[in-house]
Amino acid sequence: MRDNLEKLMNEGKEMQSIKLCSHVGADGILHLEIPVGITDKEMEVVVIYQQIELSAPAKTLEELGWPPGFFERTAGSLVDDPIQRYPQGEYDQREQFE
Repeated sequence: MRDNLEKLMNEGKEMQSIKLCSHVGADGILHLEIPVGITDKEMEVVVIYQQIELSAPAKTLEELGWPPGFFERTAGSLVDDPIQRYPQGEYDQREQFE
């Protein structure tokens, strides 16, 4: 197999990877149509499939615990009141790790 791979690489025929999402119909068969730009040649195809779990809809701000209208009431509330950072004092000197 390694010899075949090296031969393909040396001939400029690199393996290509394509990722896509598709739907399995009521018949339980996955149909794939993938244009590869190659005609009249034998190809080796590897298929790995995984079922996609639908994600839950995003929670509202209220569902996350924020009071209704909180951000509307507080956004920009300090525009005219600059925040002042006062001196922080001296830091404690701690023992060094070895």
